[in-house]
Amino acid sequence: MSVFSRFAVLFFASIMAMALNAAPLAKYEPVAGRQVIGQAFPEVTRVVPRKGNRAIQELYARDELVGYAYQSLDFVQTPAYSGKPVNALVVLDIEGTIKAAKVIHHDEPILLVGIPESKLHTFTDQYTGLKADQRVTVGGTSSERKVAVDGLSGATVTVMVINEVIMRTAHRVGVELGMVEGEDGSRPPLATVDKQAFEQKTWEELTGDGSVRRLLLTKGQVDDSFKGTEAEGVDTAGPEERNEPLIDLYTAYLDAPTIGRNLLGESQYQWLTSELEEGEHAIAVMANGEYSFKGSGYVRGGIFDRIQIRQFGDTFNFRDLDFYRLSDVYAEGMPEFTEMAIFIIRQQYNFDPGTLWTLELTVKRQTGPLDSEFQVFPLEYQLPEQYYTRPEPVVSEEEWLESQPMWVQVWYQREFQIVVLGIGIGVLMFILFFQDWLVKKPKMMRWIRHAFLTYTLFFIGWYAMGQLSIVNVLTFANSLISGFSWSTFLIDPMLFILWAVVAAIVLLWGRAVYCGWLCPFGALQELLNEIARKLKVPQYTVPFAVHERLWAIKYIILLVLFGVSLDSMATAERLAEVEPFKTAITLKFDRSWPFVTYAVLLLVVNLFTRKVFCRYMCPLGAALALPSKLRVFDWLKRRKECGNPCRLCDHECEVQAIHPDGHINYMECHYCLDCQMTYFDDHKCPPLIVKRRGKRRGHNAPGHPEEIPVVQVS
Repeated sequence: MSVFSRFAVLFFASIMAMALNAAPLAKYEPVAGRQVIGQAFPEVTRVVPRKGNRAIQELYARDELVGYAYQSLDFVQTPAYSGKPVNALVVLDIEGTIKAAKVIHHDEPILLVGIPESKLHTFTDQYTGLKADQRVTVGGTSSERKVAVDGLSGATVTVMVINEVIMRTAHRVGVELGMVEGEDGSRPPLATVDKQAFEQKTWEELTGDGSVRRLLLTKGQVDDSFKGTEAEGVDTAGPEERNEPLIDLYTAYLDAPTIGRNLLGESQYQWLTSELEEGEHAIAVMANGEYSFKGSGYVRGGIFDRIQIRQFGDTFNFRDLDFYRLSDVYAEGMPEFTEMAIFIIRQQYNFDPGTLWTLELTVKRQTGPLDSEFQVFPLEYQLPEQYYTRPEPVVSEEEWLESQPMWVQVWYQREFQIVVLGIGIGVLMFILFFQDWLVKKPKMMRWIRHAFLTYTLFFIGWYAMGQLSIVNVLTFANSLISGFSWSTFLIDPMLFILWAVVAAIVLLWGRAVYCGWLCPFGALQELLNEIARKLKVPQYTVPFAVHERLWAIKYIILLVLFGVSLDSMATAERLAEVEPFKTAITLKFDRSWPFVTYAVLLLVVNLFTRKVFCRYMCPLGAALALPSKLRVFDWLKRRKECGNPCRLCDHECEVQAIHPDGHINYMECHYCLDCQMTYFDDHKCPPLIVKRRGKRRGHNAPGHPEEIPVVQVS
């Protein structure tokens, strides 16, 4: 077949391949992606997967290339708040400018039922017109180095992940397409070779510690590499020759004295160092075998076309002026070589001796008078650490932060919230550990409690979005089944810290402390009920027999949600709207009327009977109550008279967690400490009243229960 005929066949074959891969825009999937492309480039008629990376779609208006499109999920899988990655369709023009960006799939609970999709699209619309290599942050102010986009209230973590997904993939694709430059900071500071240290070493020691590296290619390995190409079967070795070496190649970095002086000898090493200019480096290449690394076609003024260096993705060849003949080698025990050379790596290549580099050997097979096939075989070389030092890179805090995982960036950006939350938790620990002292001062204790509930509602809830949810529990349970990842839970520092604290609290105090002190919606209910009492709103108490049976509702809701989550987490998240937390706390009632009506109804009922939702319907409370039986201590004190004959505390308990027999049900207690204030109050607790009166009369308090006055509470 003539050269022209071969070219014609290849040309028409490539045209046919493009025709087969190309598809009209109307056939492109997914449909949401098709719509984004159409909005960005209405003139696009067909999409063609890019040769070499089919994840990138080339967009054509008839025969003109106008842009590119890709799905972010093909490049990064950064987990968002739900623990699952979002998928965005990004469209770039041929100059690397973002023409459109839109989230086409996500599993974020706050966006599935809560924030309208239109607000998410408004957020992603801000990326239109940005360059693929721009630095973009969510919130803050724009500067010369970065562009700030507005966040999305109630979904801070989610939009930060979306921002990273869009900009990281845009930069990566832009670099691959040659539209933007790679990061200059991707290279470490240049290593400095120690030119003074020297140690006598043999050939065996130099090869043993990696100072000299080897590539052994057999004829069979080379023949196998050409299978499936036009050179298959050309110049192949016979069966008995397949294990024979085609080339046995060695290379070494010569600037380090321990390597260079041992290989070259003192005089040859001194000559070499005198030849090297500042920023130049020398390597030795030595070989045995039938295949020459220099090549028989090499001529003066030409390029060595069989070897090249690759580092940081860049490649560079050697010219005749970079080549010196290596006349002799002096290392003890070194084998004889048929071919030896010294090559100089010139200054313009900015070579880093401390970073991995590759000596690439090219083996060619002639397939025609003018045609050939070739295969590249790499010999990797890493200079041992003892031969060089590297200065610590000097980077700004902002640059360092941008290089960190997503969850680290989120923690830094929410530093204020973390500190204030830590202070609040410290205050709560003080209250709990010194409760016996505080409850003896009822007025101060009530002031402290109301102040802390206000902090919980306004800071933890409405400001820091730290409302825990049964969705968190279901996500954790599902992660244990499908694959646990710390990054999923570290992505929101407020929730992570609160869950860590809750885990410790449950072991020490049971469910009570979270529900009574750290739940924003619980704080909202209690504060509203306190206001209602001040306004003399009548209060109703559920008969204990009915109250005891209503407890079961929240456990049934928990079991249903858990069972549904095993089949569909998305469905379970929708059903978890039985919690009004998202409406009342996360979205601050900025939601459609059915959700707001439901949340407000629960709060209205709470005005007449405290914490109805918490006591009977809350699946999160049920989930926290189950491990409460494992608590280590019973911190709430009781007397033998409690329940019989005295029932003051169980009548006063606002959540009816004290049984008629006097014992406290820790699975239902909210740890308000009202019963403890009564316990230590000798003007209110009947047993203490009797004891105080007895002391006043000069004799002991009565020892029989029937002598204790019983306070009747209507």
